[in-house]
Order: sequence, then C-alpha cells, then structure tokens
Amino acid sequence: MYKGKKVIVVLPAYNAALTLEKTYAEIPFPLVDEVILCDDASRDNTVALAKKLGINHVIEHQKNKGYGGNQKSLYRKALSLGGDIVIMLHPDYQYTPLLIPSFVNIIGEGLYPVVLGSRILGKGALRGGMPLYKYIFNRFLTLSQNLLISYKLSEYHTGYRAFSREVLLGINFEANSDDFVFDNEMLSQIVFAGFDIAEVTCPTKYFEEASSINFKRSAKYGMGVLRVSICHFFQRLGLAKFQLYQRPEGGIRELGN
Repeated sequence: MYKGKKVIVVLPAYNAALTLEKTYAEIPFPLVDEVILCDDASRDNTVALAKKLGINHVIEHQKNKGYGGNQKSLYRKALSLGGDIVIMLHPDYQYTPLLIPSFVNIIGEGLYPVVLGSRILGKGALRGGMPLYKYIFNRFLTLSQNLLISYKLSEYHTGYRAFSREVLLGINFEANSDDFVFDNEMLSQIVFAGFDIAEVTCPTKYFEEASSINFKRSAKYGMGVLRVSICHFFQRLGLAKFQLYQRPEGGIRELGN
C-alpha cells in the first residue's frame, strides 16, 4: 500500500520455473499488496512453484493464449481486486524488481500515470547482453514510432511497465492482439488517450534462462509495431478510425480469467 493506494504486481509467466523464485524474492513487500501470476499453459512446474512460494493469485490458462492474452487476464484480475497501481514484471529475472518502489512513488505521488523501465536510457541494454541486432532493431523502431505517434520515448519495447487504475480503465486493452505486439498497441492507446509517460533507467540481463523471441518472431513483431504506428498516425490526423482507440464505456471490468 502506498498512501492508501493498493499496489499489485502482475507476472505474465510461461516456462518461468527456473527464474520465478529469484524474481519473487526481490519484490519489495509490504509495499506490494498483491501478486498475481498468470501461467500461459507452461510445460514446466511454474504453477506448482508459484503456489509453493505463496503467490496470492495464480491464474492458469489451459491453452496458450499468447503474451497479450496473458496480460489481459492479469489486468482484469488486478482491476477486480481494486488495484490502484499495477506493475507488470516479467518473471524471467530480466528486469529487477528493485525498481518497483520508484515506479510506485512516481504514480502514487501523481507525477505520471504510466512508468516504463527503459533499457536504452544510459548504457544498460548492450552492457546487459542485448544482442546487437535487437538493439539496432529497437532503435530503428523507436525512431519510427516517435515520428508517427508524435511522442518521444527512449524505447517502446520494454517489458517493465506500471499503470494507474485510471489508465487501465481508460483504454480498450481488450481490443489488442494476443501476441507480442500487445505491448505496443497498449502504449499507442495510452498516448492517443492523452496520458503522460515517465521513463526510468533500468538495467537488464540477457542469459539462457531469460525469455527472448528469436529473429523470425522479432521480424514479425517489428512489422506489427510499424502497422500499429501507421494506424495511430492516420487516427491522429482524423483520416481513419480504429477500434483500438475507442475508449471502453464505463471502464473495463472483471469478466473472469
């Protein structure tokens, strides 16, 4: 709890058994009130380990719904539990949970309603082992997005994010893809809705157990990112209308897992 605001950490998990315990151990309790893990039909013992660790809420997908589908389940649950500040943290230990207090402080003090952990600010990305092709890909896509979306971020591709309740209720994340481009659709919606975004320098770690998509999936993701940015551009200029940017009536409520 932070100044009367309920803090929830959500963990989108897939085959995270080797890194989950290390990630969970660094979550700063009692600042964090609840932890929700959604397992996307893992083939390892992620669910059993999550329950053994005492994670408050474990959602189990019987069929793999994808990275975006995983997050949808997590945000629905976080809203239904009354979350005021919701932090999305990957359980693969690529991002450190030790930055959670900074994220909470920024949102809790009303400075910004969205916070991103940026690997690009400073020299954290390459130093942490990000493959050079991914770094170049990241920089090219971010430049394109800044121009098309008319915003300025150091990167749009971090998996470490925090949102106020107002933001999650104010965008139609249910209309987004169930695949990896979900993250970029969400940021596009946030910018279009007029919410400001803060960035915090974040170290990152690339190692064998950390999840990472291959070159083929990265290329598919990149094409999806450009598609979203072009849609945003046309929507911003009033030349087209996309369901992505229609605000949900009455907010998004819990509809089940």
